[in-house]
Amino acid sequence: MAASVKSLVSELANRGPHRVQRGNMAIAGQPGVVFTPAEGLGLPAVAFGHGWITNVDNYRSLLEHLASWGIVVAAPSSERGPFPSHLGLATDLRTTLDICVGVRLGSGSISVHPDKLAFAGHGMGAGAAVLAAAKYPGVAAVAALFPAPTSPPSEAIAPEITVPGLILAGGKDMKAVDSNATTLAAAWGGDSILRSVDKATGNGLLEGRRVLGNLGYGKAEKKTQKTARALLTGFLLYTLAGEKKYEKFAEPDIDIPKTQLVDPLAEDEPEQKKSPLALLTGRF
Repeated sequence: MAASVKSLVSELANRGPHRVQRGNMAIAGQPGVVFTPAEGLGLPAVAFGHGWITNVDNYRSLLEHLASWGIVVAAPSSERGPFPSHLGLATDLRTTLDICVGVRLGSGSISVHPDKLAFAGHGMGAGAAVLAAAKYPGVAAVAALFPAPTSPPSEAIAPEITVPGLILAGGKDMKAVDSNATTLAAAWGGDSILRSVDKATGNGLLEGRRVLGNLGYGKAEKKTQKTARALLTGFLLYTLAGEKKYEKFAEPDIDIPKTQLVDPLAEDEPEQKKSPLALLTGRF
């Protein structure tokens, strides 16, 4: 009997069966980190873009989690200042995937399959992942976690993306001006899934301490992180690795606990309000 969605979410919220290794991409010319299973050939890989004024270390548990489920995940450490280039981060994401495909990782016992590639990101990194995917033939999936507006707008590029997309939004702030999850999903060229995570804020995905967190904004939300890990892992295991057990995570009409499916085309255009983080930073 097939496992229920609830049991699969519970399974994927916990670490997978693989031992995890960490590496430094700087030796290949791109500052950043890479996490891999201890061994494996022809593995899926995802390049992950960080959010505004954040460090890749703020996603360490998420990146390690994906690697523990057999996915190579690499995150460039660039464009971390207050005035980043979103196109620059997108370029670095593409370079990151090129490194994953072109370089034997670990001690040479780990390789990536060129047909099992994805871009993912958080906040502005989610938008950069969309920008990167539009210029990267062969990418198999894109995941935008709590996306924020970019320049150029990721929703203007999204019609060019014909591969499956997973878009997560915070239930508390998906209608704020610093979230473009609805317009991004509405513009997607291929099949996309838009889910709001109950009681979540976009910056709740961040781990550990950060400057704005000390001021009371963008604090870590353990439940948000747990739910996002499960949804992202299941989506990638199906779209990249072809594991049919997790097919429900890539279907647009499946109810998943602690989330709500959102139809972006049925959404009325509300009067958008600034989130507390936007008020603090002056982001529009």
